[in-house]
Amino acid sequence: MATLPDPRSFLYRDGLDPDAAQRLTADALARADDGELYLQYRKSEAFGFDDGRLKTASYDTHAGFGLRAVSGEMTAFAHANELSQAAIRRAGETMALIDPATGPKAAPPRATNRHLYTDADPLDLVPFADKVNLCQTIDAAARARDPRVRQVSVALMGSWSVVEIVRPDGFVATDVRPLVRLNVSIVVEANGRRETGSYGTGGRTTYDRLLQPATWNRAIDEALAQALVNLESVDAPAGEFEVLLGAGWPGIILHEAIGHGLEGDFNRKGTSAFSGRIGERVAAPGVTVVDDGSIHDRRGSLSIDDEGTPTQENILIEDGILKGYIHDRLNARLMGVEPTGNGRRESFAHAPMPRMTNTFMRGGRDDPAELLLRVKNGIFAKSFGGGQVDIVSGKFVFSCTEAYRIENGRIGAPIKGATLIGDGPSVLTKVTGIGNDFALDEGIGMCGKGGQSVPAGVGQPTLLVAGLTVGGTA
Repeated sequence: MATLPDPRSFLYRDGLDPDAAQRLTADALARADDGELYLQYRKSEAFGFDDGRLKTASYDTHAGFGLRAVSGEMTAFAHANELSQAAIRRAGETMALIDPATGPKAAPPRATNRHLYTDADPLDLVPFADKVNLCQTIDAAARARDPRVRQVSVALMGSWSVVEIVRPDGFVATDVRPLVRLNVSIVVEANGRRETGSYGTGGRTTYDRLLQPATWNRAIDEALAQALVNLESVDAPAGEFEVLLGAGWPGIILHEAIGHGLEGDFNRKGTSAFSGRIGERVAAPGVTVVDDGSIHDRRGSLSIDDEGTPTQENILIEDGILKGYIHDRLNARLMGVEPTGNGRRESFAHAPMPRMTNTFMRGGRDDPAELLLRVKNGIFAKSFGGGQVDIVSGKFVFSCTEAYRIENGRIGAPIKGATLIGDGPSVLTKVTGIGNDFALDEGIGMCGKGGQSVPAGVGQPTLLVAGLTVGGTA
C-alpha cells in the first residue's frame, strides 16, 4: 500500500520549512500584540452535467499565505499566492508599519487534538470516470422517473484544503478540511407550463455517501417532488398571515436575519439591533439559538477556526434571553470576553472576521401536526431560495421555492411567487410554537459577509410565527 504524503508537505516546500515559518512570523509580528501567519493549500473540482451530457469539468489548485499583525484596533494584513521565505519576508515589511503594541501580548489559543472530520482527500479517492458516471446515472434515473421531466441538471463539487496557523509565540495548529456537495435540479413540463425543483446535500466528508444509491435517489425524489408540486401551484396571496416554517433548511432565515446581528464586530461597533442587550429578552419564551462549529462532518464545522481557536457550542439566545455574541480574537479582546471559535476567512488572501458556523434554533415540545391545526388562515413555507437581508437592521425578503396555503388547520393548494418580508428581531418575538422535530439542513449553505464566502450550516424545528408579511402575486 502506498504511503500517503504528510498534508503539511503541501505547505512546506520551495525552501520554506516549519522552523523558518516560525522565525519569520516572530520577526514580522514583533511590534504587534496579536496576529498570525496563515498558510493554505487548496485543491477543488466541479462537474456540471446538463442536457444529458457533461457541460463543465474544472480542477484548480491554490496555495499561499496571509500574514496579519494586530495592535489595538489596528490591523495590518498582507498576502501572496507563493509559499516562500522571500514572500513572507516581503509581507513582513507591511507589518512593520503598524503602531507598536502598548499592552501585553495576546495569549495563544488553547491547543486541541480533536478532529471533527476525516483528513482523506475526496478528489483522489474516486476516479474521474466514476464521478462522471454518477452524474450520468442521476440524469438517466431522473428522466425515467416521470414523463414530464424535461431537463435535469447535476452539479458535483469537492475540495480539500490544508491550513496551518503559525503564531509568533510558538503556537502552531494544523487542520485538513474536506468538503463535498451534490445538487440536483429538475425541470418538469405539463400543458405548456414549466416548473423547477431542486435538492442538495453535502458535508465535510468524502464522496462515499454521495455515491450511495440511497443518497442520490433521495436527491432525485426530493427535487422531482418539489417540481411537481410547483406545477400545480396557484398565485400566492399577499398580506399578513400566520406562517408555519418547515424544519431544517428554512433556518436560513434565522441565519441571515438574526445570526449576522449576533456577530461580535457589529455589536462592538454598536451597529446591530442586538448591541448592548445581553441579559435582555429579545425573543419569545422557548426560543434558544445556538452556533456550534463542533458538530462532526457538518458543512459549517471546523476543528479549529482560522485563527487556531477550537470551535465550540455557543448559546446566543436562551429561552428568549440574549446570552452572548460570536467572536474572533480581535473583537473578543476589545470587548473583554473570550474568543468563541468563530474567526473565519474565505482563504489565505482574506483577513479573519467573526462568522457563523452551524447556526440553529433548538427544538421545542410542540407536535408539528398540532401547530398546523392552530393555523386558520396562513402559509406553510417548506423551502426557500434566494433572499436579501440588511445585516444591521435584520430586515429581510426571502422567496419560497415550495409553499402552501393553510386553511382551517389543513395544508391546501401549493402557491408560487410567495415572499416573506420582515425583520429578524421582530420575528423572534412573534414565535408562538416550536416543534419537536429539530433538523439541520442537508449541507449546502454558503454565507457571505464583507466580500467573503464560507460554508455554513443552518437548522431549526417547525416554527409557527404570527403576523408575518407575505408578498404574493394574487
